[in-house]
Amino acid sequence: MTNTAGRDPGQGDMPVYAIRLQGHLDQRCAGRFPDMAFTFPGDGTTTLTGPLIDQAALHGLLAQIRDLGIPIISVQRL
Repeated sequence: MTNTAGRDPGQGDMPVYAIRLQGHLDQRCAGRFPDMAFTFPGDGTTTLTGPLIDQAALHGLLAQIRDLGIPIISVQRL
């Protein structure tokens, strides 16, 4: 998946992350992460996948998830 919104053409490829969360997020929570794609595997988890410009963006996203009280199962750079 490639998302070029907000990128400068000379910026290169942004790293893509898959963040696996416990439970299924509802639409209210999903709206807080507009640049991420959501999948809901049959194991009762939610996976957010998408590009993040840098480590600061990753930590900001993880802080948002933490503030919602959603347990993080794993973070993987793809």
